[in-house]
Amino acid sequence: MLRFCIHYGIHFIIPIVIGYFFFKDYRLKAIVILLSAIIIDVDHILASPIFDPNRCSINFHPLHSYWAIGIYFSFILFKKLRIYGIALLLHIIADISDCLFILKS
Repeated sequence: MLRFCIHYGIHFIIPIVIGYFFFKDYRLKAIVILLSAIIIDVDHILASPIFDPNRCSINFHPLHSYWAIGIYFSFILFKKLRIYGIALLLHIIADISDCLFILKS
């Protein structure tokens, strides 16, 4: 239950908080962008099974690979892409939290 709360809290609650407090000029747009980073989970359809609760997504799925994460980091350097980089990295952080629980068990 703790794993579920942390993982989905980072996916859904943290983006709303960040959008609300740090993007005051365009809160709703920022929150929608931050929440939409969940779209990178589309790469899970390439895996078999599509969902495995004991699989670490990091460097397993193409959009969760180290190369992709490097690109997400580079987005932060460009003002127009910064919010997308933040959104994608938040998604990766949520998935890393899941991996940490897998390692502990």
